[in-house]
Amino acid sequence: MKYNLARRVVAEALGTAILLAAVVGSGIMAERLAGGNIAITLLANTIATGAALVTLILAFGPISGAHLNPVVTLGFAFQSELRQRDAVAYICAQFAGAAVGVATANLMFSVPPIFLSRHDRGGVAQMFSEFVATLGLVLVIQSSAKLQPRMVAFAVGGYITAAYWFTSSTSFANPAVTLARSFSDTFAGIRLANVPMFVIAELGGAAAATLLTRWLIPASAERSSDG
Repeated sequence: MKYNLARRVVAEALGTAILLAAVVGSGIMAERLAGGNIAITLLANTIATGAALVTLILAFGPISGAHLNPVVTLGFAFQSELRQRDAVAYICAQFAGAAVGVATANLMFSVPPIFLSRHDRGGVAQMFSEFVATLGLVLVIQSSAKLQPRMVAFAVGGYITAAYWFTSSTSFANPAVTLARSFSDTFAGIRLANVPMFVIAELGGAAAATLLTRWLIPASAERSSDG
């Protein structure tokens, strides 16, 4: 069944909102329960985020594709798999949904709905980590979507679960997530001043991944996989 744009946009907004509620909410809960143990806090945050991604992609994938990420949407638009008008609508929904999700998480834990983070995530290493994290994520999504579409949810959830631990930035890999997380001065937060460089790195990683995927998986390979 093909869904109209309004339903697809709402699915993107809802999915992104729930994702951010899971990321920020689990970070707050873990920080409160872990007694200062950052490793345990990160582990709990990781498990909740990975699980949320799998379930959200399974739930909303059949409706909108469950991009939940502007760079994913841009990648599919660049490959002419999504109309430009639809891509703009998706991206607006993702940013709006992300902000609502953070506010929801904050309110659930009795903190102000919007309060700017002071969590410094600056430095070259973190910017490079975001490039690597986004490169890997977009490669996983695009290659899985072309070759093993039924496995996308598990591939994405698994990748983000791993990337939380092998990148110094804990793998935001999503401009909407990055901006929204600056609105919560909690474990998952990021200073607003760090957001622009994170987003630049994410856009660069996504662009590199999209070009690499086009070379790795030519149209002939896609047709063979479909057959």
